[in-house]
Amino acid sequence: MISQSSIRWGAAVLALVTASSCGFKHKKYDNPITQATDQPDKILFDKAVKDIEKGRYEIARITLNTLLNTYESSEFGAKAKLAVADAWYREGGTRGYSQAEAEYKDFILFYPAMEEAAESQMRLCDMHVRQMEKPDRDSNQTLRAEQECRQLLVQYPNSKFAPQAEQTLRNIQEVLAEGEYRVGTFYRSRGNYNAAANRLGGLADQYPLFSKAADSLWFEGQSYQKLGAAFRAQEADSMVRIVRDYPLSQWVDEAKARLQELEVRVPDADPAALARQQFDLDNRVRPGMLGRTFGFMRRGPDTWTAAKNGAPQMSAPKQNIPPLVPAAGGRGGFQGDVTVAPVTNPTALEQNPDARPANQQAPAAPQQPAPAKPKP
Repeated sequence: MISQSSIRWGAAVLALVTASSCGFKHKKYDNPITQATDQPDKILFDKAVKDIEKGRYEIARITLNTLLNTYESSEFGAKAKLAVADAWYREGGTRGYSQAEAEYKDFILFYPAMEEAAESQMRLCDMHVRQMEKPDRDSNQTLRAEQECRQLLVQYPNSKFAPQAEQTLRNIQEVLAEGEYRVGTFYRSRGNYNAAANRLGGLADQYPLFSKAADSLWFEGQSYQKLGAAFRAQEADSMVRIVRDYPLSQWVDEAKARLQELEVRVPDADPAALARQQFDLDNRVRPGMLGRTFGFMRRGPDTWTAAKNGAPQMSAPKQNIPPLVPAAGGRGGFQGDVTVAPVTNPTALEQNPDARPANQQAPAAPQQPAPAKPKP
């Protein structure tokens, strides 16, 4: 005999599968033309919109391309071009998103002043968010999503989509930070404290809104402690940041005790950091029972721990130099930053033996004079 609870679970799973399979099908189109007219180009546009809403995306695109090719000076041309992109976006999949991205970028290029340009940029962000993997998987789509959301905030800061893009960017950076955090704690668990300190320290610098930023600082400080007394200043800095910037963290009391052992003044908590952390804790919504049960089946990551306020990071990450790399200026030490730049001189390998610019090449060894020939 089937119990009532089994029936309810089965119905819930069926509803979940049905909702995910339907996607945008039969959803009302977001950018219709409300102008009442019997112009043939308007009739074509309305027909395409109905096809999009019914999930007939290929037919809709044929109709829209007919409009664009037949009525080149149509006042509905911009809307038709946007609708082509929307049809690809609703179709989804690798092919659909790839085509949609190209169409949206064309629309932004040709119509940057239209209100729909910001919406197109938001769609570029969303389609990469939909393809994001979990933190321990390939991060390419996550990095692309971060790039597109940043572009919206830079190019359209006053758009109605800016608040949504800001929160989406916080969610994306939570996933990127979680991936870095797992790498850093893995190094620490294997006893590679040099690499652990490098990863975890850079993590708190790049993603200060990360929900585990205080944890990363604590484990960074412990890694510096393992590296020896030469890194007491770095360890103390990690403890100071925990107490000052993450006053609601579980590590605050232990960080204060460690600072007293290091004979470093214990700082006061930053009021702004305290208010931000409290707001995040009060507005954090845990997944429901269904989400926790079937979360492992989802391709995408969980972002419920992401910050709900605070400015997301708008600059590209900068790679830190591991602690045990010799200091700049020392004998054989590293000088400068680790950077990546495009090739500007493809013949460098032929002209310079070590492929460095001529002014940075190591000095050539002095040539020894040839031995004199013995006299007969």
